Amino acid sequence: MDIACPVTKTRVKPSRQNNLELLNPDIDLLRKQFLKAQDRYLSTNSQEGQNLFLSSGGYGSYFTGVMIACAFSVKFVGLFCGVAGWALYTCRALGYFGRHLSGLFLWDYLWCLLVGLCTLAELWDILGDISRPVTYTIKHFIARVFCLIILPVCLYVSFFYIHLTVLNKSGNGDGFYSSAFQSQLQGNTLHNASMPRDVAYGAVVTLKIHRTGGGYLHSHWHLYPEGVGARQQQVTTYTHKDDNNRWVVKKYNKEVDKEDEVELVRHGDLIRLEHVVTRRNLHSHREPAPVTKKHYQVTGYGENGTGDANDVWMVQVVGGVEGDIVSTVTSKLRLVHFLQHCILTSSGKQLPKWAYEQQEVSCNPNLRDKNAIWNVEDNIFAKLPNVSFEVYAPGFLERLIESHAVMLQGNAGLKPKEGEVTSRPWQWPINYRGQFFSGSSHRIYLLGNPVIWWSNLVFLVLFLFVFLCNVIKHQRGYPSPPHIAAIEDKMVSSCGWLFLGWCLHYVPFWAMGRVLYFHHYFPALLYSSMLSGVLIGYVLEVLPLLLPERVAISVYHWLIGVIISAVGYSFYLFAPLAYGMSGPSASDPNSTMYGLRWMESWEF
Repeated sequence: MDIACPVTKTRVKPSRQNNLELLNPDIDLLRKQFLKAQDRYLSTNSQEGQNLFLSSGGYGSYFTGVMIACAFSVKFVGLFCGVAGWALYTCRALGYFGRHLSGLFLWDYLWCLLVGLCTLAELWDILGDISRPVTYTIKHFIARVFCLIILPVCLYVSFFYIHLTVLNKSGNGDGFYSSAFQSQLQGNTLHNASMPRDVAYGAVVTLKIHRTGGGYLHSHWHLYPEGVGARQQQVTTYTHKDDNNRWVVKKYNKEVDKEDEVELVRHGDLIRLEHVVTRRNLHSHREPAPVTKKHYQVTGYGENGTGDANDVWMVQVVGGVEGDIVSTVTSKLRLVHFLQHCILTSSGKQLPKWAYEQQEVSCNPNLRDKNAIWNVEDNIFAKLPNVSFEVYAPGFLERLIESHAVMLQGNAGLKPKEGEVTSRPWQWPINYRGQFFSGSSHRIYLLGNPVIWWSNLVFLVLFLFVFLCNVIKHQRGYPSPPHIAAIEDKMVSSCGWLFLGWCLHYVPFWAMGRVLYFHHYFPALLYSSMLSGVLIGYVLEVLPLLLPERVAISVYHWLIGVIISAVGYSFYLFAPLAYGMSGPSASDPNSTMYGLRWMESWEF
């Protein structure tokens, strides 16, 4: 099954490649439309303030909850940013913050933490209003919880129920899901399948790592390269269904004879697993694993099913006792190497290209490894009666939880492709390097408008300077004139929240180990842009109070003209980067874009 959003039904394969990262732009557009609808309503009703939740006409809060649900149903990142409506209610006391931004869809990118802090700040202010009873604060709290948490969650779960009901076809990403989940996907080999409930000697089986997003135990003819343990056949996990995932279950000391009576595999049995295609046995020895050096290497060894004592494994059923039968799908299995006393596991680490970037399989001397749990998925054995796979069907909540776990794991495990341009957080605020979206005859290059980008940096520093000056003035007892102090307090309060929002959206990326791209800075950029707008508004509002009226009017209009002209002209200059460039690259003196390559690191 492919991952798909429950509203747009756009399918995304949960692979280790970066197709999770560069989603169909229509998804972002639709998500923004929901949030713009939300903010459009809020911008025309923000004057109701605190009473909006509790008034008889407070259907706006319900509308906001619906838009929040739609936003993070379209794109999962909306779960963190779709709660934007909270801030327009909870930051009412922030003056500039609410007045200047209520009509913008920039609120999309507020994260739960910032919204929670805003909510607590406002509820604390309401609680401090001694003219109202405590029950008034409680009502506000309950209203927010219901309209902006419970309602969106219920709608989101409803959307996903529709999604799982309607989008029930098989896809290339089926292997990321559990065997039971796959049995509900039409077109999957497990859908409406029937196979023996129990596993017997001589059965052809596939083994799937039991953790979320795990693959199938897999082997192929290729050997480990020189210098990587023993030069024996590679054993990996592979997330797609393949004939190379099939293994024959055999007794440790004899071959299976077709004339033998059926004998079931039980907890504590010693077995060998013979790879069906190559006829080599699953094997381990005290050579280090290719990536996880503290583990032992796992290989395919032998000829025509004949190997050595290092091919013997003990089957253990998790929670089982001696004599318990190994069952298809439901039994959680541990395979312990009989001689090396290590356990078959998959670290989830990606192998190099010599193993086709499949995942490492190793033998861990730590027998408590939580990733060393497997289950039998396919079980082919003609001598036992088949049962329908419907008996393993998971419920809706189980599928909901598993699908989200797969999405989160797939996103966390993204790796850069060979030759792909990635970036680091230090590069983003200075607009150090952009990102190519198209390399055809009409090139498209994602780069920030340098006028806006670098101006935002200046205003961030300016805010810190102004904030520090205000703190020192307050500490030393030098108050501003009353008519300026009120404006100043609003500005500092507003910019303080915006600066916190910028930090929350930017600083965490420094600690992330996953692949990062230039566009990850965009939410933080929105906060720094809003902060710049608030500071500009502060300057424009204070100037008339400090200058003679005629001079103030002239300066006001000149500043407005310069700002609008600079932003408009810079857009005109750099528009070809977004709308498509042709001809030589900017590094060529004959290129029409040559004069716009202000930094050597810009590659357009």
